[in-house]
Amino acid sequence: MQRPEKTEYAPFYETYVSLVDETDVIAALQNQLTEMQALLGEIAEEKGAHAYAEGKWTIKELIGHLNDGEKIFAYRALRIARADETPMEGYEQDGYIENANFNEWRLVDLTEEFALLRRANILFFKNLPEEAWTRAGTANDSKVSVRALAYIIIGHVRHHTNILRARYLNQ
Repeated sequence: MQRPEKTEYAPFYETYVSLVDETDVIAALQNQLTEMQALLGEIAEEKGAHAYAEGKWTIKELIGHLNDGEKIFAYRALRIARADETPMEGYEQDGYIENANFNEWRLVDLTEEFALLRRANILFFKNLPEEAWTRAGTANDSKVSVRALAYIIIGHVRHHTNILRARYLNQ
């Protein structure tokens, strides 16, 4: 599959799309699932409430945010792939974190939720008809294509995984 053109997503998503070199997005989604399960499986439960600085998310909140992102970006991809032209609003990530109580979750449950969501997203993207990949719709007041959303999903997780490794786990 070809990479999405810059006209297929809002400029603020370039941070994520630029992190994805792969053209086989299904393999990239699968490989990232394996990597995330290994990485998150190494984190001790008691470290889940750790934040690297005052006012920053905890590890559990970061993983919860990734899970919310999987849901929201996949929902957008689903609607656009099905040719639903109804514009979709954006979401306020900090409000989602404040109201999710992720720190009350067990780390293993957050990790399992990520795995289940990712498996569902892999099946969804794997079975899309060819013409659905380039369909575009409106989300957060910006044009976005289905293939751009697949790249955004991968890049979003990469972006936050880089932060997790560098700032939380000192890797």
